[in-house]
Amino acid sequence: MPELPEVETERRRLASRLRGRQLAHVRIDDPRLTRPDDPAIVATALAGDRVAEVDRRGKYLLVRLESGRVLLVHLRMTGSFRYMPASHERAVLELEDGTRIAYRDLRRFGTWQLLEAEDAEQHLGIRLGPEPLERGFTKAFLGGRLADRSAPVKAAILDQRTVAGLGNIYSDEALWQAQIHPQRPAGTLSTEEIGALREGIRKALRIGIRHQGADLGDGTYAGGRMQERFNVYGRDGEPCNRCGTPIEKIRVAGRGTWYCPSCQVSPRSGNRHPV
Repeated sequence: MPELPEVETERRRLASRLRGRQLAHVRIDDPRLTRPDDPAIVATALAGDRVAEVDRRGKYLLVRLESGRVLLVHLRMTGSFRYMPASHERAVLELEDGTRIAYRDLRRFGTWQLLEAEDAEQHLGIRLGPEPLERGFTKAFLGGRLADRSAPVKAAILDQRTVAGLGNIYSDEALWQAQIHPQRPAGTLSTEEIGALREGIRKALRIGIRHQGADLGDGTYAGGRMQERFNVYGRDGEPCNRCGTPIEKIRVAGRGTWYCPSCQVSPRSGNRHPV
């Protein structure tokens, strides 16, 4: 599933093509995309409107329209926008100059919702915490969300109400940056460790954005280079970039999880193993 860096990369590409442009014609071919709303009604409502801005909240794209409405796009696992004809197209936006932008989604899990601006903000506010790269994502906020929780810290930070936009890849990378074991009970982290985790999350996401997200070889986010910079994710048996110990893979909260057994904090002892 795309995470904040992949969605932010998609946002920048889409914004450069949509900002200030009129949607001359909209076609939605997959009724699952707008369910429970009728795709023909959504397409008709979009046609003729002009795009004011393309924003992002967590893993959502927000196409803000001059009418005041917002098209919320959640890419889920394989959703993306294409600027040339592609397979598995589910919807097509045609601009006033003839430019064609297709929404492609191999597994058909993505969603489009057309909402009034205040309804969109309410929808997102219920589901998402503050943006992790903005000022609202403070050490105090993160500490409050983790306090007294017995769940593994990885599971806790995957909660979108705690860290908007974080997923499996960047949670592993963030915990490596912070030198915290993914199975540590979230409520056992010290104030210093919470600060390190906050900075680890922000650093991992910034690196991901800088490298235009990760291309995992399935053709969905082609062009990303973050996979060349992974410190732990997908590197089972390879040497840790910090201490040289082979990276190990375990499962946490049902997710494949990679970590360094030497320089990340043990979930049992609470102490770092000697490096």
